[in-house]
Amino acid sequence: MRPLLLPLAAVSAALVGCAPLQQAVQLPTFEVQSVRLNSLTLLGTPTANITLRVKVGNPNGVPVRLANIATRLILDGQDVGTIDLPNVNLPARGEAVQDANLSLPLTVSTGATFLKIARGQETSYRLDGTFAADLGLLGQPTFGPFTLAQGVWKQPAILPF
Repeated sequence: MRPLLLPLAAVSAALVGCAPLQQAVQLPTFEVQSVRLNSLTLLGTPTANITLRVKVGNPNGVPVRLANIATRLILDGQDVGTIDLPNVNLPARGEAVQDANLSLPLTVSTGATFLKIARGQETSYRLDGTFAADLGLLGQPTFGPFTLAQGVWKQPAILPF
């Protein structure tokens, strides 16, 4: 009976020793630094051209590479398009700024929201998505979905009417 106690105690100690490490690993943070509607194209294929700047923070003491951040842009509760930010390298306890230039399709329902923005009116936004961490030989597990960022989008009017 006694020889079994030593291996059991070693396994228990190892599991308990891992628990603080698991609790210490924190998810990256996401913050929209700026979002700008640059233009609306209404002829041909209707599109909204947007520039989005996102700051991604790494609260952990080790560097990490996010293989991809895949989000959906939600404006006033409507899904208006996809945003993918590949290969985000985050230093330990540091951050990286990613820019995305987007051309999003306009529909009848999303067109009204983009017209509101173009006129300088407030619109609520949300970025919902997932991210994949590059863990080398351990693969690229995907985390989420999460609400990565949210806020109010208001910019100077780009349309005179």
